[in-house]
Amino acid sequence: MNITPFRKDWFEELPVVGILRGFEFDTTARMISAAIDGGLRNVEITMNSPGASEQIRRAVDSFGSRANIGAGTVTSPAALELALSAGASFIVTPIVLPEVIESCVRRGVPVMPGAMSPTEIVSAWELGATVVKVFPADGLGPAYLRSLRGPLPHIPLMPTGGVTVESLPAFRSAGAVAFGVGTPLFDPAHATAGDWAWFQTQAERFAAAWTSR
Repeated sequence: MNITPFRKDWFEELPVVGILRGFEFDTTARMISAAIDGGLRNVEITMNSPGASEQIRRAVDSFGSRANIGAGTVTSPAALELALSAGASFIVTPIVLPEVIESCVRRGVPVMPGAMSPTEIVSAWELGATVVKVFPADGLGPAYLRSLRGPLPHIPLMPTGGVTVESLPAFRSAGAVAFGVGTPLFDPAHATAGDWAWFQTQAERFAAAWTSR
């Protein structure tokens, strides 16, 4: 299996992972194209989307020269194999799955497992997580992240779930190094309306929120 290389420089340029869930590929492609034009460099297609592995394969073919294309909602070793065979360059999980994390580490694939409690976060990190996805971030808030950073300053955290353009600076100030963003970046209502320019504008807004001090 030839694993698609992950571009760390793209991730660091704008460490926002745009999450696409439940869309057909024609819509997915239009949104990705517009968001990349707006500066997005990391896209996650969830494995519970229709035809997910084929969507990832086509997205890598179409956009892999401009962005990291990864797989999200990877919940089993079997799903991991499908995602990597399709060309995913990074893996995101909703929970701490030792088999998935360890397999990614062995293959040199960046993995971002979801965790909530301090124990889960430390477990994910010790298993070899590249970044730990703090999920769900909207219910926990920046204050929770700030509290975690006290005893766990060495663990890079990626709040996911409810991160918006408006809340991103607060999460960043609390110590977040990356962000998982779904609907605030890939909104189904704007996709249904065919308002593709909106997705470029939203990506630009997230980029501005990241770079502002």
